[in-house]
Amino acid sequence: MTIVHRVLYPHPIADLDEYLARGGGKGLEAARTVEPLVLIEVLEASGLRGRGGAGFPTGTKWRTVAENRSPVLPTTVVVNGAEGEPGTFKDRTIIRNDPFQVVEGALIAALAVGGRSVIFGLKKSFGEEVARLQQAIDEIVAAGWADGVELDVFEGPNEYLYGEETALLETIDGRYPFPRIAPPFRRGVTEVVDTASEATSGSGLSAPIEMAGEGGDSVAPPTLANNIETLANVPRIIARGADWFRTAGTKESPGTIVCTITGSTVRHGVGEVQMGTPLREVIESIGGGVAPGRRIKAVLPGVAQGFIPESLLDTPVSYEGLAAIGSGLGSAGFIVLDDTVDLVAVGAGVSRFLAIESCGQCTPCKQDGLQLAELMGKVCRSDAADHDLATIQKRVDTVADEARCYLATQHQTVLASLLERFPDEVQAHLDGTATAVEPELVAELVDIADDHATWDERHREKQPDWTYDEEWSGKVPSELYGEHRAPQDLEE
Repeated sequence: MTIVHRVLYPHPIADLDEYLARGGGKGLEAARTVEPLVLIEVLEASGLRGRGGAGFPTGTKWRTVAENRSPVLPTTVVVNGAEGEPGTFKDRTIIRNDPFQVVEGALIAALAVGGRSVIFGLKKSFGEEVARLQQAIDEIVAAGWADGVELDVFEGPNEYLYGEETALLETIDGRYPFPRIAPPFRRGVTEVVDTASEATSGSGLSAPIEMAGEGGDSVAPPTLANNIETLANVPRIIARGADWFRTAGTKESPGTIVCTITGSTVRHGVGEVQMGTPLREVIESIGGGVAPGRRIKAVLPGVAQGFIPESLLDTPVSYEGLAAIGSGLGSAGFIVLDDTVDLVAVGAGVSRFLAIESCGQCTPCKQDGLQLAELMGKVCRSDAADHDLATIQKRVDTVADEARCYLATQHQTVLASLLERFPDEVQAHLDGTATAVEPELVAELVDIADDHATWDERHREKQPDWTYDEEWSGKVPSELYGEHRAPQDLEE
């Protein structure tokens, strides 16, 4: 059977008693009987890779944070639940289904890296998920599982970059969701430098880069940042062992993956499959395939990876499988596009989304990104010429120059794949033989209910300065918010 139930049970877990009855708590119990290094070694042996998008080995991340511990201050564990990748709804589904496993996994992580506090970073707009997670935390605290560890839920803004792990730390620390240069293991969420002068200076940029030293020789503690789905896997790995985890999946991508299927499918939904399952099978099992008489033209894995043409749909859903075809697994949110969809309009929608959500700290990302969005809009409206295409190709090459986060590279990757794999569709708009269309809405998923996904329609009105004003101020977010706004002024 394609659908499995390691992380997503067939029905939601109602309370801690039911979680215990289904074997919950055994991972934390086992973790408390061994040294922290053993936990890290088990995670390394399991091969668990981060489910937030990058696929970085979880055990390696834990070891790096542990080795950079501060001799003075405790490490913080931050759970990234700021899900905003278009086409992805897996973390919110996991929290709705079973938040207890996530909290248990976070407590195990705290044991492994010497953490004394866990912060769950969600969006304020995730009302149902915040309430469900808080319920689980309250029950777990009452049961005594979290003795010595403080558990808090942080409710952040809707901005896409809030989900970038360094921008998440910035926001928790009272600033704006603007990515840092320093990774969390070198500079965490706990401040040991005086940033008061910066807070009043009007710069609006991420905090000064005061990195923790290597080998724990600084008082600045690192932060362990892990995704919701990543931590949901941890309790059973610790309770059952690395070998058990590897009974599913592939050698390079062991375990399961929670996928979201939306777009031109019969139904929209979230389901868990073994790593290595062919993408076509995942689409059929979770989404029911496309409507009768239609065919899949392409699949877009969110806005971080390249278009996947129909001819490659038998590719295994794994890190190595999708990388081999020039795409990627990302957060396993697959937007299915049938033969009625104009891929140039989709590309224009992706371009607009990323240009709007860029914070502006890196000039090429914002300025080249906005130009790409404008030109892609012209192309899909069949109002562009060959020189516009030449400019698009040029800006695709430059948009990621000197970028401090991955957003600009995503812009580059998606558009490059469109130009390379579907040149005839682009040329048809330039020739005027394709019907003029508006850019497709590409935005965050608001919900999936009754087999139907709801997208953030309000994003159509969002300006490049992150406001919803009638006119764009002409400023980028890092300028506008640094001048006269506070973090709470970001739209909910």
